[in-house]
Amino acid sequence: MNYTPSELMIVNASRALQGSRVVFVGVGLPNIACNLARRHHSPQLELVYESGVFGAHPARLPLSIGDPTLVSDATSVTSMSDLFMLYLQGGLVDAALLGGAQIDRFGNLNTTVVGDYANPKVRLPGSGGACEIAINAKKILMVMRLKRRAFVEKLDFCTSPGHLDGRDARQKLGLPGGGPELVITDRALLNFDNDEREMTLIEVAAGETAASIQADVGWELRISPNLKEMTPPAPAELTIIRQQLDPEGLYR
Repeated sequence: MNYTPSELMIVNASRALQGSRVVFVGVGLPNIACNLARRHHSPQLELVYESGVFGAHPARLPLSIGDPTLVSDATSVTSMSDLFMLYLQGGLVDAALLGGAQIDRFGNLNTTVVGDYANPKVRLPGSGGACEIAINAKKILMVMRLKRRAFVEKLDFCTSPGHLDGRDARQKLGLPGGGPELVITDRALLNFDNDEREMTLIEVAAGETAASIQADVGWELRISPNLKEMTPPAPAELTIIRQQLDPEGLYR
């Protein structure tokens, strides 16, 4: 079956959730990925939404984190402060999916401004809960489209910490979570599985090469010696996405 770059991202994000139980998720592509995981290979997955919903089972694609569909059949509905303090800061979130306008080689994210902070070219929504999620979740999965303006040598603003300046910087600062584990894009997969905790290219989409990926990354990219091609979506995965999760094609 043919598939789109967005469907490739959704499926790979879904597969990366295998083995997780409690996942902090937003709307859009990450939401579809989590619901695909729950329907396809991880029925035990508990979805946590920033608005205060734990164990959500949305019957349709939510329009926002305040969409009433999140409440239906949820395990519990709490205040946002209880969700963040008791669940997230309590160390109960296994994984979280984040994205941003900019990411650097150590997985630090910018969702605040592009350009100078006092006089930016673009002012973005800001952190929301992303900074606290990046600090406390046991592992972070980044879901972003691979473009040169997003994969930058230096962030214009650090909203959410990744591996900071590398190596054991998170541990020295006392951050409890494990930090970024995988960057899932429409063209490649990258991980941080090295002593320096620096982004490494490990898989490329069909038709891509290490050189074509490097052309859209703002620093000299580490490349795995075992670089391979990304596994395409299976027909069953595409059927769930197209018929159950995003039949109108808003995201896929």
